[in-house]
Amino acid sequence: MALAESNPATKVRDVRERGWFERIPAGYWVVCIALLIMPAFASEFTLYQVFGWSFILGMISLSLMFLGGYGGMVSLVQMSVAGLAGYMVAIFGDSAITDISLGWPWYIAIPLALVVAIFFGTVVGSLAVRTEGIYTIMITLAVAAAFFYFTRQNYAVFNGFSGFNGVLPPNLFGVDWRQSIPFYYLTLFWAAVAYFAVLYISRAPFGLALQGVRDNPRRMAALGYNVNAHRIAAYAFAALIAGTGGILLTWQSAQISPGTAGIGPAIDILVIAVIGGMSRPIGPFIGAFIYVLLKTFAIDVLLSVGLSGERFQLLIGLGFLAIVFFSPDGLLGLWDRWQDYRKRDPLLDRGEDRL
Repeated sequence: MALAESNPATKVRDVRERGWFERIPAGYWVVCIALLIMPAFASEFTLYQVFGWSFILGMISLSLMFLGGYGGMVSLVQMSVAGLAGYMVAIFGDSAITDISLGWPWYIAIPLALVVAIFFGTVVGSLAVRTEGIYTIMITLAVAAAFFYFTRQNYAVFNGFSGFNGVLPPNLFGVDWRQSIPFYYLTLFWAAVAYFAVLYISRAPFGLALQGVRDNPRRMAALGYNVNAHRIAAYAFAALIAGTGGILLTWQSAQISPGTAGIGPAIDILVIAVIGGMSRPIGPFIGAFIYVLLKTFAIDVLLSVGLSGERFQLLIGLGFLAIVFFSPDGLLGLWDRWQDYRKRDPLLDRGEDRL
């Protein structure tokens, strides 16, 4: 009986016979319930500024994680894609800059903004996939820099340095979505959609083929797969996620300007993804939550001890270096190491033979 219970094949069969509901770890349910009831005990500032901002940055970083983790492509243009979607929803929809904004209804402005963002991401992807390694990073960084300077100097379409303000979400179902609780649930919903979409795609035939392209592109090409087409499609899907996050980011601050999608924010998205971990979709949200906590409260802590608030970026940099040094896979890697350490057999550690 003991041998039957310890048989790995029997355990695998038992897991497969259980429904998907039973296979979800208990910790996931605890997190989901906590997020759903968060407005019952969290302040409006925490809901709107901390969690809302974390969900948005997590979505944009998730688009980078999808490209890097599953496709092996590090892109620094994801914040530019998000910024372009924010600009488009301001131009096609309503804003305080009535001379430029077209004032189209939300059901036209939002889809068009996402289409433009996807097109932009696809074009950038079609250029970036022709390179590898550091050259891909440099091309996407150059595009991000060009987008920043173009939006800052163009007044006819992007209103130059000032950008757009008064960009508000539509008043659907009689709800003001910029209020703390509605906005919290709005960002939570789309963050969950993006998370499960990436999780599903990673296990679908396209995602598996993309991971094969990441590991051995020559072998995948020999098997008949179009390597560049898979990579470009990955850029398009990542642009959809980043564009959605960019629209939510514009609604949160009610404005969009060149600084929103500058070089600094583009690097911040990379830092967030790396800190959380690039191996699983939950990593970017963990990194975003830590980043938002530091950016929200670290300055006050520094000022309280007599240091300049400008040293905040130094704290982010030191934390980034420490995490990368001890765990290239970010905080998820540290968690996996700790779990492996807990499961380690002390008898084997002492070199004793259990037989």
